[in-house]
Amino acid sequence: MSRTTYTPSLPGLTADDSLDTVINWGAGADSTAYITKMLTAPEAHGINLDRTAVLYMATGSEWPETQLLADEFMIPLLRENGVRFVQLARNGHLQSDGFTILDDSRHPEQLFARGPWTLWDDQESVGTVPQVAGTRKCSLWAKGDVGDWWLKQVFAGRPFRQIMGFNADEEGRRFSDQITSKMPGRTGEFPLIDWGWHRQQCEAYLLERFGVLWPKSYCTFCCFSASMGALPAHMERMRSHPDIAGKVLRLEYTAMSLNPNAKLYGRKSLLELFDPAQPRDRACLEAFERELDMPWALYHVRSLFLLSEDGRNRPVKRSTERVDLGRPHQLAQRLASISERHGVDVEHDPVYGRARAWIRPRAKGRPMAEELFATAPARVINKQDKNFEQHWDALVSGSAAQLPLV
Repeated sequence: MSRTTYTPSLPGLTADDSLDTVINWGAGADSTAYITKMLTAPEAHGINLDRTAVLYMATGSEWPETQLLADEFMIPLLRENGVRFVQLARNGHLQSDGFTILDDSRHPEQLFARGPWTLWDDQESVGTVPQVAGTRKCSLWAKGDVGDWWLKQVFAGRPFRQIMGFNADEEGRRFSDQITSKMPGRTGEFPLIDWGWHRQQCEAYLLERFGVLWPKSYCTFCCFSASMGALPAHMERMRSHPDIAGKVLRLEYTAMSLNPNAKLYGRKSLLELFDPAQPRDRACLEAFERELDMPWALYHVRSLFLLSEDGRNRPVKRSTERVDLGRPHQLAQRLASISERHGVDVEHDPVYGRARAWIRPRAKGRPMAEELFATAPARVINKQDKNFEQHWDALVSGSAAQLPLV
């Protein structure tokens, strides 16, 4: 099937009575091991391939080796067995932007790594990085929402099985899935957990079957890649792909320019983990410097930290406005000159070029307003959260005026 885009203004998919089972494939070792093992004897594993589809949601930032292995081993395996393989992606930031079916075929030829709009596009356009705290909203946005849209369209409330590739180390994910899943007719199944297959068993099975060590699948800029002892392996992966490391460093540096707390790993930044004295680290930092060799912008950033009526913290509201465009040193000089006239201090990064002036520094507690001007790579769009000006005026009325950039 050719690539098909669906938006709210166009007719949706029609229900498909030929399906009753969906297998989620994330291209990592766990779900790959399940599918590979299942295809040795589908009926023995309770699978009727004629009524089954394998579902893949393209996040857009998969590691190259994962895609290469998928194309070399799994795509041919799906094709040889006539497995229906459906690849999906988002069209834009909002769910109302719709989704695209990148491919839907029993004869797939390749893994589509990205679609019209990716998680990277989403994060970079607003100048932020995925958040470590709370639920994995990035995964829900890039995968969960996309898959659920397709499932609702295709099954239309009919009973179906959704097989998830959680391994036996992830019992908590099964429990969470069973608690949070509200889709009518859906029954979640977790065969790897039932088999007692931990990640080591999955990797060992794929090594025996294909002769390769199947790597972990996650986005190149995943905020969880430094957790649970995975940091050394993650950093080695970065060093093996300095160009990717450079891009991720730029994403983080841009986010931290607009919000110093936007470190990729919560309390740690990716940048501080590289040692310029080490040749392989230096290669990554040099790639980062090349990434910064682009137009920069001067941004006016305002943030609101509010409380709900019951006293709970509300999500942060932000307004980001591009004030000027130019080279880093030119914008830094302009900001420094104007700030000096108004008695405002300017922070300057002499290594990579960022300049920042705080008009309203972040205080403790809520409600609170924060305001700054900062230079950063010109990848962030003008964006303001709903009702921002109304809340801003109510909170800062009568306080000191902002820095006039004239």
